[in-house]
Amino acid sequence: MTQAKNTLVLLIFLFTPLINAQDIDGVIEHPMIERYPGQVIAWQHIENYQPYQVPVGPVSGYRQIADWIETEGRVTRTFYKYEGQDRSYAEVYKNYLDALNNEGFTILGEGMFADRKGNEVGSRQWMEVVFRVNPATKPGAVGTMFSGTASSGGAGAIVASKERAVGTAYVLIFVEQHSKNYIGTLIDIIEVEAAETGLVVIDAEAMGSDIEEYGRVVLNGIVFDFDKATIKPESKAAFKVIADYLNNHPDKMFYVVGHTDSKGTFVYNQKLSSDRAHAVREALINDYGIQADRLQAHGVGPLVPVFSNTSDAGRDKNRRVELVEQFF
Repeated sequence: MTQAKNTLVLLIFLFTPLINAQDIDGVIEHPMIERYPGQVIAWQHIENYQPYQVPVGPVSGYRQIADWIETEGRVTRTFYKYEGQDRSYAEVYKNYLDALNNEGFTILGEGMFADRKGNEVGSRQWMEVVFRVNPATKPGAVGTMFSGTASSGGAGAIVASKERAVGTAYVLIFVEQHSKNYIGTLIDIIEVEAAETGLVVIDAEAMGSDIEEYGRVVLNGIVFDFDKATIKPESKAAFKVIADYLNNHPDKMFYVVGHTDSKGTFVYNQKLSSDRAHAVREALINDYGIQADRLQAHGVGPLVPVFSNTSDAGRDKNRRVELVEQFF
């Protein structure tokens, strides 16, 4: 009886997960990315505002990557440990890649290497350059990710982005089979704060690029009085860029389309959006000499949101005027 009892205790010990493993004190897990089951947070560093270079290309030379996105914002760096032999780095990597795709992220680069050789995203050389450019300034368990060991297995990395109402977010996920029973995962999240409404003026190059790719462009920098179709004086810089583009492309014709958020009645919002679209059209014709037959004004109210109307940031993005190219 005693022997059977001891055998049962031994089996429970062998097959029960390690329940004592837990996150270090004082960490705040970012809600944007859900951790892989069984991982614990072993290190974290959060900066409310700092530069970060996002790599979007392979290694192009000695300790060099040619293509970067230079950005800055709130940076949350969290290092997770998974201890056990029942999972591999490849499983952890694929889980995160699938999660990012399911959540609507744009994958800017990704790669997984069993031998870690090469110059592509996810290779040892690539990670070394990325970590050199974006070093961990706080010591701790993340050092295993930055140093590597002779017994290290494969590794992979994912670079992704997502446009949100409150600004762009970049996510970088680095996964490493550090040893037979130890998988390390570093997740860097960079939240770029949206610029103050009305202070960003549309860029001529970006304007042309959006029209070429999407057939439309948001006219950033055009500001109206609250709940009115009266254009504010600080909109002049944006109008100049728009007029220059139209004058440089005299063969193109456009709809000027007004949009609102969903607060208020549909009838009210549809009229406000139409009035604002007409105000922009009239300003381009009367103040900047654009031919009247090249522009048609319409308002669609809250029918075409670009973000959810449940937040102030989302409603702000939905209140906009666009140029939509006409095709015949």
